[in-house]
Amino acid sequence: QVQLVESGGGLVQAGGSLRLSCAASGRTFSMYAMGWFRQAPGKEREFVAAINWNGGSTDYTDSVKGRFTISRDNAKNTVYLQMNSLKPEDTAVYHCAANADLGLLLHRSRYRYWGQGAQVTVSS
Repeated sequence: QVQLVESGGGLVQAGGSLRLSCAASGRTFSMYAMGWFRQAPGKEREFVAAINWNGGSTDYTDSVKGRFTISRDNAKNTVYLQMNSLKPEDTAVYHCAANADLGLLLHRSRYRYWGQGAQVTVSS
């Protein structure tokens, strides 16, 4: 069983930055693929970014490429999402996700464990 807890959300003006963190329980974090997803009101949860077990592979949805960076620190059991040049359309609840897999997982159906989410609001 893995528990995930997000932090770092908040309210920011357009063009600003935030860094989300996701702390994971368990001793095998380094064997887990991790991802970030977001869900805006009235919309489906969508993929944002993913990272493989050692951080050697990452992927992003097109709308955040060049602005967001996913990274992980296996010694701290934590995955991060650095969000720069934020836009109002980035407003959503951001969830981190995990699954015991050494690859790169891009679809929400591939993830078994989910955090409760962190609200990110970008004002114009």
